[in-house]
Amino acid sequence: MKIRVLIAEDEQLAKEELVYLIEEQQDVHLCPCAENGQQLIDLYAIHRPDVIFLDVQMPQFSGIEAARRIITHERGDAPLFVFTTAYDEYALQAFEIEAVDYLLKPFDEARFQQAFSRVRQQLSRRFVQNAASDGTRSASSTAVSKLLVDDGEKTVVLTPDMIYYAVPNQRALEIHTKEKVIVSKMTLQEFEQRLAGLTFFRTHRSYLVNINYIQEITPWFNGTSNVTLSDKEQTQIPVSRSARKELFRLLEKQA
Repeated sequence: MKIRVLIAEDEQLAKEELVYLIEEQQDVHLCPCAENGQQLIDLYAIHRPDVIFLDVQMPQFSGIEAARRIITHERGDAPLFVFTTAYDEYALQAFEIEAVDYLLKPFDEARFQQAFSRVRQQLSRRFVQNAASDGTRSASSTAVSKLLVDDGEKTVVLTPDMIYYAVPNQRALEIHTKEKVIVSKMTLQEFEQRLAGLTFFRTHRSYLVNINYIQEITPWFNGTSNVTLSDKEQTQIPVSRSARKELFRLLEKQA
């Protein structure tokens, strides 16, 4: 299932940068772009995007005001919001309406990937929660029970609890399991999407970790951390500053 994304941005260069970054994501459908607050409202009603990247300052009325109007009139799940601006002074207003993230212009690709990882995680949780509340599918029934991974020579059958973590290596993906390391041509984003709704978390833009195997968390520097896994190698994996708070929240929820 594709993630429907809508961009609301009146600056041409910033819009082109966002379009490029978003179109690089293989699990995304990009809706038509808006250039002001009213266009955003109109396009949202037509396309019903899952996530909106919107500039804080736009003609007619601001991105924050547009987000508030959408939330106020939305009867179901409101879209996720990622605010964009050249000024960090608006961050507090953005997070007052529970924005997923806040990106400063000009956009940094690594920082964008962190923001989109948060989007995927929140959409995955929402899907599982909605399925459970509907009474038609539980979280366990929506989650995949087996994975078929092509390593270039054969297809390997995995269960999610066999996987410790995954990390890109050059143009391949290393999937570290209890038995061996499987090298696949799929991307980390594709692998993360296939594991949606399970206990896997992007601790860093290059690492997808099964949080069931996190043994301890140690502080590193500048607000970052390392997690130690309970595998034989006691593997240490970095946790970015932006992912640290969400990781603790997920672990506390499991406790």
